[in-house]
Amino acid sequence: MIEKKIENLKTGTTTVGIKGKDFIILAAERKATMGYLVASKNAKKIIQLDDHVGMTIAGSVGDAQALERYLKAEFKLYELEEGRKIPVKSAASLVSNILYARSYFPYYVQLLIGGHDTESKLFSFDPSGSVIEERDFFSTGSGSVMALGVLEDSFKSSLGLDELKRIAVRSVKAATERDIASGGSGIDLVVINSKGFKKVSDEEVKKLLA
Repeated sequence: MIEKKIENLKTGTTTVGIKGKDFIILAAERKATMGYLVASKNAKKIIQLDDHVGMTIAGSVGDAQALERYLKAEFKLYELEEGRKIPVKSAASLVSNILYARSYFPYYVQLLIGGHDTESKLFSFDPSGSVIEERDFFSTGSGSVMALGVLEDSFKSSLGLDELKRIAVRSVKAATERDIASGGSGIDLVVINSKGFKKVSDEEVKKLLA
């Protein structure tokens, strides 16, 4: 029954995560849908969980917002108890455990968690709690097929930050042009590295697309 629910899960979104040598890039479009209705053209699909960890969301907005509150609280508790920020791998394990514990009444989400502590790490999750550490990149949501096509064609591990930012926004843009559930008023782009979590300005995103 749960497998059937997951198969029928529609994630009208496109999000992308790319792992660089010493940074993580997260990108997402901004359309939120309710069936055939565009509920918002400016939805927030990249969430800052801590100074060094970000999450992209596809799926149920309510479930994602509940998870956001849960994770932020757990991260703060970890910092208070351990005297340091939660490692990215430990954050991924926590997310996996939370999702698995709700397998019979799952959070209807497909997530990416990316961050930088001593190194950069990128993880993907499904609603059942499975977690995969991605070596290079991944995409979630209904537009992921189009985005992954661009990523597979363009990504090279030797590329630097500026080139990979351009590839990230190009991959999301490709999805918005073919997937009716992806789009909105622009593309959000975030870089996470040793300096922390930084959102790239809309002006720079437009230049990258040009």
